[in-house]
Amino acid sequence: MNAPRFIASRLRFKGKIAIISVALSFFIMIIAVAVSSGFRREIRAGVSSISGDIQLTPSTLNYVNEDDPVSASPTYLPAVDSLAGVKSVIPVVYRAGIVKAGDEIQGVLFKGVPDRKDTVSLGVSIPSRLSEMLGLQVGDKMLTYFVGERIKVRRFEITEVYPSVIESEESLLVLCPIADLRRLNGWDEGQASALEVTLKDGYKSPAAIQLLAEEVGMTALLRSSDTDDPTVATSVIRKYPQLFGWLDLIDFNVVLILILMTVVAGFNMISGLLILLFRHISTIGTLKSMGMTDRDISSVFLRVSSDLVLKGMLIGNAAALLFCLIQGTTHLLKLNPANYFVSFVPVSVNLPMILLADGVAYGLIMLLLLIPCLFISKVDPARTVRTR
Repeated sequence: MNAPRFIASRLRFKGKIAIISVALSFFIMIIAVAVSSGFRREIRAGVSSISGDIQLTPSTLNYVNEDDPVSASPTYLPAVDSLAGVKSVIPVVYRAGIVKAGDEIQGVLFKGVPDRKDTVSLGVSIPSRLSEMLGLQVGDKMLTYFVGERIKVRRFEITEVYPSVIESEESLLVLCPIADLRRLNGWDEGQASALEVTLKDGYKSPAAIQLLAEEVGMTALLRSSDTDDPTVATSVIRKYPQLFGWLDLIDFNVVLILILMTVVAGFNMISGLLILLFRHISTIGTLKSMGMTDRDISSVFLRVSSDLVLKGMLIGNAAALLFCLIQGTTHLLKLNPANYFVSFVPVSVNLPMILLADGVAYGLIMLLLLIPCLFISKVDPARTVRTR
């Protein structure tokens, strides 16, 4: 029989405050991890929808006019498409325009993509942010001016209003069939503004994106022929450094929250364990007089404390996951997109990160609980054991 385990099963720790403290600490930690993961997922998806993960563009790319197109199917395209981590490579056409609705005007960026073949000619999808700003809805006509060597005017029909992932005036991206923008620029089917490379989910970390951008650029350089237009590979991280810098700041704040909540839970458990030790000081003396070592006695009380920490951790995790489910489906908590880039608090249940946070926090709390166990060595059986 394992004596410490048997004795620990007979002890009762009535520490509801300690359980609540541990549960609250784990709740905040899991929410912090989920929100951090949510921001990273939403912002990455937003910038990826604007420019892909990696772009192959001419060094003089200009969104205002129709100069300097690149080949939509260069000779190096199969080599780039076969690289590990590359999900797809598509040609796109960009063109800046000015939308006029009543007395309001707004600059937008049009993006022609090849997978919108089912859309009617001159049919566009606009972000919800633009819809709110100009009062445009599905079925409305959208008068747009394109400035270049000469001003061109097009009247588009709004076929869809899609939710803005990144809600700011700088991300007003209007989606349309690539053929419409090619006709606007006077290009043929083999020309595009850029080639957009989308990466697989396992290659979306900043380090992986940067590494693959270098690999894509090198492949395009070495595998290109004399007839291919020179291109430059640019990662989404280099194009939007302020967004990824902001994400790094969020991650830093999350680390601080994890450390703070672990310390708070640990010290609450220390006070609870000290109370338990004081209440059972005569029990400690009796166990010592029976020959049990300080280490075995410490393991008894650590087992009791471990059960309490695990109970609080399970309660905190369950409450946090329930919150994530509600927030993820209802977007109940809103944000100001001017400051946070998104209009709601995004959450993403990153199970490996949650398990890692749970494991590290549990281990640190148990290490902190070794401090009050030093009290056991100071207990004198001759003074604490009472005889009748």
